[in-house]
Order: sequence, then structure tokens, then C-alpha cells
Amino acid sequence: MNYLKYLIPLLIAFPVSAQEMAKPSDPNDKYLSISVENDSLGGGTDRFYTSGVRATWFDSDIKVPRILRNIANEMPNFDFNDQTASFYSIGQNLYTPEDITIRADQPDDRPWAGFIYASVGMANITQNKNKPFHVDELEFTIGLVGPEALGEQTQKAVHKYVSNSPKPEGWDNQLGLEPGFIVSWQRRIPYFMERDIGPLNVRLEPNISASLGTIRTNIGAGAAIVLGSERLLDTPPRVRPAVPGTGIFLSEDHKFNWQIFAGADGRVVGRNIFLDGNTFKNSPSVDKEYFVGDLSSGISLFYDDYRLSYTINYRTKEFKTQQDDSVFGSLTLTKRF
Repeated sequence: MNYLKYLIPLLIAFPVSAQEMAKPSDPNDKYLSISVENDSLGGGTDRFYTSGVRATWFDSDIKVPRILRNIANEMPNFDFNDQTASFYSIGQNLYTPEDITIRADQPDDRPWAGFIYASVGMANITQNKNKPFHVDELEFTIGLVGPEALGEQTQKAVHKYVSNSPKPEGWDNQLGLEPGFIVSWQRRIPYFMERDIGPLNVRLEPNISASLGTIRTNIGAGAAIVLGSERLLDTPPRVRPAVPGTGIFLSEDHKFNWQIFAGADGRVVGRNIFLDGNTFKNSPSVDKEYFVGDLSSGISLFYDDYRLSYTINYRTKEFKTQQDDSVFGSLTLTKRF
């Protein structure tokens, strides 16, 4: 049986040797990942980028709408083909000033904002003698900024049941209703450099990325170092603008695996609605920093069809009057079907 036929859409980030192709694996593997990012999981604070929740369904058997496939075919850096896998996501992000107990507008601090969205994406590998092995992802996001994003209701509901959490008072100053979109592209080169150290595998994975839209426009680059007990383990999904992995893991049933990783990414920001304010109406805004850097490190634990990942993230100041850098944590649970 030709396992490569089935594994290419699933492995996304991994070249496959003949020995690895012989490993038992369900060719119809599907993955559901739920990611929660929160400053209370990292710096123990409640400010700036304070919360992000994202659920992603990754399935190589689901085809994306024809109009998006046609757009992908026109993209100069995305090699759409019959083996391109697809994923669908829904999510919500919350942004607040440093002090959420102040009811009045804070013109020198980050505006209050909520963002609720849905995404459809495509991922594929390219491996030929003319190009280095790489993973491309293309994602289309539409969403709403403003009261309809339910940021106020979400934060107040969570704080009601979390001990010692102050009541957020300033949501009357949030950005106004605005629909928006983002087109995001990223390329990772998972095995740019790698080495087996006994039973372990260590690799260096550079990346480049770009986003264009009314919500966010930026270009970036970075790299990650990944150490794991097996090669067939991709890094976990993340909430953008972080550079996410697919979260795919192909390993034997009832077997424990692990992975640790660390990375650095930088991006040049052209637009960020959560700092620049609404596009077509007056709204709170601050002068943004045009260069933002991220440092991150984390660990993933795998057993059977489950994966639990934790990442700690450090982000440099995103606007001129920001007093401190940001620290937040990311927790992701993935179930393989």
C-alpha cells in the first residue's frame, strides 16, 4: 500500500522516509485543536492582548470553496494542488488598556476592542529538487470588531467566576462596529537543519509570513528550534499574528511522546486596527510601534490521540506610550480522530 499517497496531506511539515512510511497510521486522521491564550497564563496580568480563543478543525478530506481555490491558484507563493489539506477556525480576541478598572477613556493607553472571526485555510508541502522542502499555509479570515464581537460580555462573564478578578469598567470606550478581513500567508522550512541525537531529533525551522487586510497588515520572519522524541510531530496551533504550526502528530497508539520548542519572530506592522482605531470613523487610537518582536518557548506532551501544549510568550511594546512589554501564555489541547 502506498502510504505516501495518504500521508502527504497529513504530514504537512515532515519529509517521510521509507521506514517512517511503514508506521501504522489512519490515512483519514482529523484534528480538533482548541487554543486559549491569556495574560493570566503567563505574566499574571490583565491588560493589552488579554485573551485569545481559537478552535480549529484540520481535515485533509474537506475541500475548500472553489472561489478560494481559484484565489490560491493565483498566489505566486502558494503551490495549490490535489493534496492540499484544509482547516477551518473560529475565534475571539480581546484587547484592553493596562488598568481595566478605569471607566473613563484613556487616550494614551490601548483601546478597548473585541474581535470575533471565522477562517478557512489551506496547507501543503512542496518538495522538489528546485526548491527547499517547505510548508505553505494560506488563510482567509473575516470577522467583526466592536460591541457585536461580544468582548465586554465575555470578559465580564469570565471575571465574575474567577477569584480576585477586577470588574472591567471601560468597555463603553471600545472600538465601533466594523467588519474586516485578513489574508495570511506563511512559509516554514521545517528541516532547514536537523540532527538526530540518540533517540531524539533536533531541528531548526525558519519562517516568513505576511498578512494583508483591514484588520491587520504586516510582514515578518523568524525561526524556531524544536527538540522531540520523534520527527513526526509538528508544533502546536497558535492565535495569529504568532506563527502557528498545524498541530499534526503521527505516532503509534498508546505511546507517550514529547516535544520542546523555542522561537523568535519579528514583524513590521503596517496596520493594526486594535491600535490604529476604526477605519472609517473616529475612535480611540494610539501611535503604534512599527516593529514588534516575539520570543516564545513551550512544551507538548502526547499520548495516544491527545496532545497538550503550553507556550510562554514575550512580546515587545506594540505602541509608543505602552509602559511594559507583554507576557502571556498559550494552552492548546488537540484531539486526533
